[in-house]
Amino acid sequence: MTLKDEIIRGTAWDGGLRVFAARTTALVSELQRRQDTFPTATAALGRTATAAAMMGFMLKGQEKLTVQVKGDGPIGQIVVDANADGQVRGYVDHPHVHVPSNSQGKLDVAGVVGRTGQLHVTKDLGLKDPYRGSVPIISGEIAEDFTLYFAESEQTPSAVGLGVLVETDNSVLHAGGFIVQVMPGLPEERLVRLEQAISAMPHVTALLDQGETPEGVLRFLVGDDLTIHQTLEPAFQCYCSRERFERALITIGKRELRSLIDEDGQAETHCHFCNEKYLFDGEELEALYRLADRD
Repeated sequence: MTLKDEIIRGTAWDGGLRVFAARTTALVSELQRRQDTFPTATAALGRTATAAAMMGFMLKGQEKLTVQVKGDGPIGQIVVDANADGQVRGYVDHPHVHVPSNSQGKLDVAGVVGRTGQLHVTKDLGLKDPYRGSVPIISGEIAEDFTLYFAESEQTPSAVGLGVLVETDNSVLHAGGFIVQVMPGLPEERLVRLEQAISAMPHVTALLDQGETPEGVLRFLVGDDLTIHQTLEPAFQCYCSRERFERALITIGKRELRSLIDEDGQAETHCHFCNEKYLFDGEELEALYRLADRD
């Protein structure tokens, strides 16, 4: 039986910890299918999307965020959008990147992401200006980089675990992760206990492969003192449409539109996130030309 994707949000240890855990196998599978990513690129995109999905669950209402991982590796940029409703979309610049396994025999995510660069998070919280936070990439393995982001940009000590297990046929077998955040006032002995639990914990994909739920993953870290407050099913969702691309074409101005009409007789637009293409013929471009208001 295929288990549904799920994100859970809760607290533990008398409110001393705020906790999130996710199973994102279907979401990452859909990203892999749409982007046609090779295994290591799938792992990099999937880890980023899993973290972004959990971060989206931290938002409210119409709030949304964008994560950009810009390393110096061959995959180029990773971009993921997520919102409070669990809707996620994402892409990588170069999906057909794959490198040999690392020294532990695992997919070498850092090898494709790079070990130098920046992780950026932009949050649209409905205010006049968006919130922006950035930290340097410290490992390229994604989870450690998000750990640094929470500590430095949001001043919230956190432990982040992320994993994507890819089959030999390039399908996604398991994907998921957790975020455990330390609230002010947590006693030192409990912090030590948490650090020990994290060190002893099996990899998140190993737990998912054993049939563990997101709640079960968290119980490996915090034991039975866990309260689940809310659950959410994340899913791929793109916001592109023919109408959006029509508006974008209008904004390029009459001169550029006339050039497209005279030289090509048509225009094909492409959405990076979902890989949908929209073709506009000469007659449609002429109609858009008449709506454009600048040369």
